[in-house]
Amino acid sequence: MIPQEIMQKIRRIHIRTRRVVNEILAGQYQSVFKGQGMEFREVRAYVPGDDIRSIDWNVTARTGEPHVKVMAEERELTVMLVVDMSGSGRFGSVARFKNELAAELCAVLAASAIKNNDKVGLIIFTDEVELYVPPKKGSRHVLRVIREVLYFQPRGTGTDISNALRYLGRVIRRKSVVFLVSDFFATDYETALRTTKRHHDVIAVTVTDPRELSLPDVGRVAMRDAESGKETMINTGDPRVRRAYERAAEERQQARDALLSRNRIDTLHTRTDQSYVDEIYRFFKMRERRKSGRAAV
Repeated sequence: MIPQEIMQKIRRIHIRTRRVVNEILAGQYQSVFKGQGMEFREVRAYVPGDDIRSIDWNVTARTGEPHVKVMAEERELTVMLVVDMSGSGRFGSVARFKNELAAELCAVLAASAIKNNDKVGLIIFTDEVELYVPPKKGSRHVLRVIREVLYFQPRGTGTDISNALRYLGRVIRRKSVVFLVSDFFATDYETALRTTKRHHDVIAVTVTDPRELSLPDVGRVAMRDAESGKETMINTGDPRVRRAYERAAEERQQARDALLSRNRIDTLHTRTDQSYVDEIYRFFKMRERRKSGRAAV
């Protein structure tokens, strides 16, 4: 039985995200993602004027007569939310934890997809895949997605992005829009990311808390790694310690961004101390402009 306070939080998130989808993101999702792919429909005999690039050479060779592939725009998409629920998500220094922000982000993305009659699926992972919810449609399904991301109690605390992406490749064969939601405190996932990118439209959603980037001057404090459990005593009153912390955070972000960039992964950056609505809107507008530019070429 889910506690009443959790149910109330789920309803509040659902109401808030529906408002975001209806009032702010109306039309953005469809213009960005709809019609992005083509699916095979049939093979027919070649007629003068057909694009020679659409010739099906296997059928042509078998029949001795030229045939072409007939393609049609995909109208129904599958959106997969691949969500990192490792120990570092249970951290927040402002108004909410990182995994609460992840839940709202997933709710907005799921509601946008459902509003456009697309399917939504969910994979929750830590250092193992902990939950798989197959893609479905409907508002009740959105509520389940919100509930799972918000309430799910993972067994693991570590992060294995590669394993989650390999699992995605086994259960989702059709080309899908994949939102990988994580703080990306992980290593050795580039090969799996590159493989996933070949089959799906992959979007990285980074979730960050400001205290992961800089430390306040509050004297000596004990810091505990949420994934490894290791504790370290540091003196935040020492400016050298704070500068070293900031440099390490900056280097970590630069390495992550460089990895995503060289694999041509679009990225949506979110923070627990900022509105995710503006970031999602800017991201959708960026994708829309790029899509329009390609169409004009």
